[in-house]
Amino acid sequence: MFGFKQYRRRKIRAAPFPPGWEKALETRVALYRALPVPDRAEIRRQTLVFLSEKSFEGCSKLAVSEEMKLTVAAQACLLILRRPGDYYPRLRSILLYPHPFIAKLSWAEEEGLVHEEEEERDGESWREGAVVLAWDEVRRDSRGGGRNIVLHEFAHQLDEEDGTADGCPLLADPDLRARWTKVMTGEFGRLGREVDAGRRTFLDEYGAEDPAEFFAVATESFFTRGRLLARRHPDLYDLFRRYYGQDPAAWEEAV
Repeated sequence: MFGFKQYRRRKIRAAPFPPGWEKALETRVALYRALPVPDRAEIRRQTLVFLSEKSFEGCSKLAVSEEMKLTVAAQACLLILRRPGDYYPRLRSILLYPHPFIAKLSWAEEEGLVHEEEEERDGESWREGAVVLAWDEVRRDSRGGGRNIVLHEFAHQLDEEDGTADGCPLLADPDLRARWTKVMTGEFGRLGREVDAGRRTFLDEYGAEDPAEFFAVATESFFTRGRLLARRHPDLYDLFRRYYGQDPAAWEEAV
C-alpha cells in the first residue's frame, strides 16, 4: 500500500535541487565528483529527502550552515544509494561540533566498581536518535584521502538497525548472510593478527577493536580506496559490492 510517507518522499524527490547546491557538492565532496552521472542525480534526490526528515543541531556555539548539512547528508546517502530500505529509520538528529569533542565513558567491573574517563572523539553513532560529528574532520575528510568520518559513523547506523552493533547489518539474502559471516570473520581476524604482529596494515588498525568498528573502517576504505581494496582484499571488496550495490573501483579517480 502506498502510504503518506512514500507520497511525501516522492514529491520531495521530484523537486528541483536548489541553485548552488550541486556546485557546492562538486567543489566540497570528492566522492560526489567520483560518482557516475546517474548516481549523482540519485544522490541529489535522496539528499533532499534526508534533509527534510533529519534535524541538524550545532554544539559548542557552532552555527550550522546549508553547506554543512549538504556535505553530511550527501555522504550519508551514499551508503543507501542502491540499498532497499529506509533513510536511517532510527536516526532523528545530527549533532555537529566545530572540533573533536569530549565523550564521557563509564563501565562497571564484575565487583560493581564503576570507572569513568573522558575521551576525545571525531564522531559517535548513538543506537537511538543521533550521529555526532566534528565539523572540521568532516570538512577535511570530504576532500578525499582515504578517511571519512561521515561514512564511518553512518555505517554504524546501518549496523545498528537490527538493534545490535556487531558488524553485521540487516541482510535479507541468506546466501549473502552466510558469505558475510565467513568473509568478515576471516578479515577481522587477519587485521587483528597483523596489528598484534606490528605490521603495517591497509585497513585502519582501529578496525581491530571489534567487529562493529571493523565494518565501519572497511566501509570507509570500500568507498574511498575501492581500487586498492579490490586488489588487497578482494573477498571483502566483493562482499561490500554486493551489500552496497555499488562498485567504487570503477569510479573516476576523484578521491
